[in-house]
Amino acid sequence: MLTLAYLIAITAEAMTGALAAGRRQMDLFGVSLIAFLTALGGGTVRDVLLGNFPVNWTRHPEYIYLTIGAGLFTWLIVRWVHKLRQLFLVLDAIGLVAFTLIGCNVGLELGYELPVVVMAGIITGIFGGILRDILCQREPEVLHRELYASVSLIVALLYLQLRHLGINEDSTLLAAFSVGVLLRMCALRWHWQLPTFQVKATA
Repeated sequence: MLTLAYLIAITAEAMTGALAAGRRQMDLFGVSLIAFLTALGGGTVRDVLLGNFPVNWTRHPEYIYLTIGAGLFTWLIVRWVHKLRQLFLVLDAIGLVAFTLIGCNVGLELGYELPVVVMAGIITGIFGGILRDILCQREPEVLHRELYASVSLIVALLYLQLRHLGINEDSTLLAAFSVGVLLRMCALRWHWQLPTFQVKATA
C-alpha cells in the first residue's frame, strides 16, 4: 500500500512542481528540475541529514524518469489542469502522508531516537514543497497556509504511538494514513490554521 501511495505521491508532487515552474515561465529544463526536486527533494534532504547513503532515488533511477516525465506531461496538458484542481489537492494530501510515513520508517530502520524519527518524517513530507517555492521565488506555503506541516507531525506521532502499542503494521499504516488524509482535507475544506505570530512594525 505504501509503495503505491509513494508512486502516486511523487507523480502528483512532480506535477505541482511543474505548474509552479510554469507560473514563473520557466523553460523545459526548469520545469523538469522543479518537478524532480518537488517530488524527491524531501527524501533527498532526509537521507543527507541522516547519513542514509546512497540517496534513495540513486538506487531507483526509474523515479527520475517518472517525476520528470510527469512534469513534462503537465506541460502538455496544462490547459486542462485547472479542471483537476480538486484531484490535485487529494493527491497532494496522499503525498504528504505517504512521504511522512516513509520518512519515519527510514529513521526507524537507521536506529535513530524518536524525536529524530519524527523530524525525518516531517522533512520527507514537506521539504520538496519548500524547495519548489524557494526556487520559484515564493514564500513557502507550508509556513502560513492551512494545516500542512502540522498534519505531517500528527501523522508521525500517531504512527509511532500505534507501533508502540503493538498494533500490527498494516493496521497502523492504514490508521495513520486515513487520519492524515482526512485531517488535511478537513483543513482545506474549513481553512483550519495554526495561530499566526504577528509583530507590528514600530516607527
